[in-house]
Amino acid sequence: MWERREMTGDIPPDLSGFCGANINTKLYIFGGYETAGYSSQMFSVDLSEPCCSWKRVTDTKGTTPSPRNKHSCWVHRGRLIYFGGYGCKTLRELRNTSSSNFTLEEMSWSRAVNEVTLCKGWNSEVNVFDTLTATWSMPETQGSAPSPRGCHASALLGNKGYISGGVEAAELDMFCLDLDTWTWTKLDISSAFAPLGRSWHTMTPTSDHTLFMYGGFGTNGDTLNDAWQFNTQTREWTKMINPHKDKPRVFHTACLGRDSDVVVFGGSRNLRIVMDSMVILRLPSPHHCRDVLIFQTQPYSLSRLCEDVIGQNSELLRLQLSWLPSKLQRTLEKRMSFFSASS
Repeated sequence: MWERREMTGDIPPDLSGFCGANINTKLYIFGGYETAGYSSQMFSVDLSEPCCSWKRVTDTKGTTPSPRNKHSCWVHRGRLIYFGGYGCKTLRELRNTSSSNFTLEEMSWSRAVNEVTLCKGWNSEVNVFDTLTATWSMPETQGSAPSPRGCHASALLGNKGYISGGVEAAELDMFCLDLDTWTWTKLDISSAFAPLGRSWHTMTPTSDHTLFMYGGFGTNGDTLNDAWQFNTQTREWTKMINPHKDKPRVFHTACLGRDSDVVVFGGSRNLRIVMDSMVILRLPSPHHCRDVLIFQTQPYSLSRLCEDVIGQNSELLRLQLSWLPSKLQRTLEKRMSFFSASS
């Protein structure tokens, strides 16, 4: 059931490629691209309040990350931990940045309004925002870090953050960052069992050691419709049975639902590559999607199976529903509404 929220306050500008993350009842968004260029601003809103009012996060301590979009975020112990993205740095910032943490895009420099020269490119930085102290920091990481990238997928399992894709590699890579020791590990995966390399896909934790991946834009130039599960203990990919093969997705979102279901929303069902004599442009087609896809990743409990059977046969069993406790009746009403809308 959708619910529309009216938003007031210091409303963020229209943005693309920003990163949103939720801590308790508060939503934070950081970065993105607007008409004025790449952004390094942060906004927050408490979604538990009757009237939701945006606030610009100011008076922060530490060094704010450079403007960017197409980055990702892990939420861990009251902190927002951002990785990667595409954006701009000044020449001074570029001189103080390791070449392994920033890949400069050739012929990308430009001059800002204040005549500061800006250089654009991809980064592999890890930036941390402590929401309790409003402090930015950049921990020094160790180990085999991912190459600079954006448009990747990320997920959190326990104290480990995972990153996959976002680069032009034939097979999908996987990296893990220990958020206690700040140590990167590249996970060795057999190329014979690895999914096709991709960007703009989603990765969702479904248990203590499994990640569910769906869709994206493949290195073969196609919008993908495959679903996979990655076991972080065995470091193996398993291709999942997919009930939505006719619905490829790119630029979509995904989150964990009830009973380890993965709920996918939005995105585009087709991404076209437009060839030009001077440059290759990747443009999203107008085939935007607003349907909700649900993927079952684990066997359902007997209770859930019973709810689904009743929901699918509501007219036949409606008389008997009045015999049930009120709390169970409300649960079953939701299931009946779901199957009614699905049909």
